[in-house]
Amino acid sequence: MAGRHSRTRRFSSPAGIAATAALGVALAVGGTVGAVQLTSGAEPERPVAVDLTPTEVPTATPGSPAASRSSSPSAASSPTASATASRSTQAPSRSKPRTATPKPTATTKTSTARPVVQTGSCGASFYSEGQLTANGENFDPSALTAAHKTLPFDTKVRVTNPANGKSVTVRINDRGPFIEGRCLDLSRAAFGAIASLDAGHVEVRYEVLG
Repeated sequence: MAGRHSRTRRFSSPAGIAATAALGVALAVGGTVGAVQLTSGAEPERPVAVDLTPTEVPTATPGSPAASRSSSPSAASSPTASATASRSTQAPSRSKPRTATPKPTATTKTSTARPVVQTGSCGASFYSEGQLTANGENFDPSALTAAHKTLPFDTKVRVTNPANGKSVTVRINDRGPFIEGRCLDLSRAAFGAIASLDAGHVEVRYEVLG
């Protein structure tokens, strides 16, 4: 098989050589001019000037669309703003040191009731005439006093009417009564506190208080 071979075209005439040289020069000059045109056409872009003059913000009136747009819900409901507004200065009472809760102490009630030293039952009557009592006082029918034959003066006696449960406490300041079956002669006011004055006398239960 015969091998391939390339043939180079050669210009041996002076006209061919001149044409080839002219073509090369033309190609060289054209490439240089194109490169210059491309370089001069790629002028760098200048930055756009920023206008720093403050612009007037229009005042929004309540209820206008601008006011509704200006109040941004994200700014109003900002977690940082709400947290800052909700925190207040700690109250002075909370900053004081806590003390232990005091334990309740048992209190003893002191009874003012007088003890009963003697009891009994007998008839009681009343008197209302103004006269001098056995201990030297002027008799007062409106005072809660009574007469007894032997009890010391100023002794307190609680007199109860068993028929109605009413009772009155009297102070002994006189002597009497001197009628059989009766041991107390009450003032008009004391007798009226436990029974009707129309009764005249009633059976009572008495308690001598110490």
